[in-house]
Amino acid sequence: MNKYQLLAVVLALALTLSGSTTLAQTISTPTPEPIAAEEPIAPVEEPVSLAEELTLGVELTVYNQNLGLVKEVRTLDLQTGSNEVRFTDVPSAIDATSVHFQSLTAPAETIVLEQSYEYDIVGSRKLLSKYVDREITVTTTRGDTYTGTLLSADDDIILAAADGIKIVRTEQVLEYGFPALPEGLITRPTLVWLLQAAEAGPQDVRVTYLTGEINWQADYVALLAADDASLALAGWVTLENRSGASYEDARLKLVAGDINRVQEEQQMVYAADAVKAAGMATPQVEERSFFEYHLYEVQRPVTVKDQQTKQIEFASAPEVAAEKVFILPGGGYPWWGSVYADAAYPESDTLKVQVRLRFVNDEQSGLGIPLPKGRVRVYKEDVGGGAEFVGEDEIDHTPRNEKLSLYLGDAFDVVGERVQASFRQIEEREIEETIQVTVRNHKDEDIQVHVVENLYRALDATVTEASEGYTQIDANTIEFVLAVPADGEAQVTYTVDYRW
Repeated sequence: MNKYQLLAVVLALALTLSGSTTLAQTISTPTPEPIAAEEPIAPVEEPVSLAEELTLGVELTVYNQNLGLVKEVRTLDLQTGSNEVRFTDVPSAIDATSVHFQSLTAPAETIVLEQSYEYDIVGSRKLLSKYVDREITVTTTRGDTYTGTLLSADDDIILAAADGIKIVRTEQVLEYGFPALPEGLITRPTLVWLLQAAEAGPQDVRVTYLTGEINWQADYVALLAADDASLALAGWVTLENRSGASYEDARLKLVAGDINRVQEEQQMVYAADAVKAAGMATPQVEERSFFEYHLYEVQRPVTVKDQQTKQIEFASAPEVAAEKVFILPGGGYPWWGSVYADAAYPESDTLKVQVRLRFVNDEQSGLGIPLPKGRVRVYKEDVGGGAEFVGEDEIDHTPRNEKLSLYLGDAFDVVGERVQASFRQIEEREIEETIQVTVRNHKDEDIQVHVVENLYRALDATVTEASEGYTQIDANTIEFVLAVPADGEAQVTYTVDYRW
């Protein structure tokens, strides 16, 4: 089994473990041969015709911040003058203030006078409340039947029958009988318009609105090679619909990025250019730039059912250069904006060493596409030819040519220790501290460990002496790279002058 076939097996396992109720039916195995990019198609200058508009049917754009935009074309048969138009099958999570109605046939001659959203959905309690002071029939679990005027249904059922007042416990009711559905109750959420039409006849109209309770995220599966030097990466769109409506054969678009909405915490909207990385499989999702975001458009109609989770593959890279690194994270704490002059702060401690996977999102590394925010599950080939789960992390929206670092877990055989070697008060607003960091390697191979140290005591921090070379990450963070021999240890000592 080659690694591309193995990746397909891992993808199937990962998607099963994700708990999705509906998954893509076919998992394509990435091919290592580059696919030639097609010549770009020149944009059409002429406006889209009405016939072309109608072929779109339902168009669904989903933002990965629990928001969807629905555009739907329907045909209405209108009469001259005033018309009441009712649209059913709209989501219960619709934002009624966002609804827009437009006639495509006669936009200038069709005027919207009123617009309403009716959501008084029929239910047993709702029906009972509508039938107070009206006659109903109640059948109990014992087979008794009572007919009378409903006086109350707040707790038990109280009826005024011909032979007196009857009280029936709610838990004893087997069946209610109502003569008719009261006015004002509906079985489905409905949009209602009062339209003024200049002429009678059929009209094609478009309705646009926003709805909540529909969301998407990116899920990635990475298969790490046996030598930890490369990975095969596949990206999946996970779409979750809890909006209260289904969207049949919709033209599906997914937007990723950070959009702003009034009085709501936002997340992402996304799109991008055509996939160009060598070795990428032909995508069923086209990516392109859109405003300051990125947009993914599925290249086939998609049915998104209510209360359904659906997954669609949007990207695959069969071989991405990667590097496994050991990181001993910052001793002390990041500088928090206050001075810490207490010699005992913080206490010395044994530190865990992180295992991270680093790679660059560029074409040279075998990737080079904008990656939307999502979770990355990492597997590694085992000696038996299978794959085992080794950790997962979440990435933020990542443009091309940016670096990524995945935290997979803590190393079992590598530990660190940080101690304060010396501390002295030089002046009222100046102290000096010497820190010693030891890394112990219990593995049977030599490794390198990145020791990250936070200069946390004051903003004005100067390293005056160090036993090893270091990199200044920022004003209050430095990094040493220690070579630690197999079954051995390495140390670094440095002195910092703090002033405030």
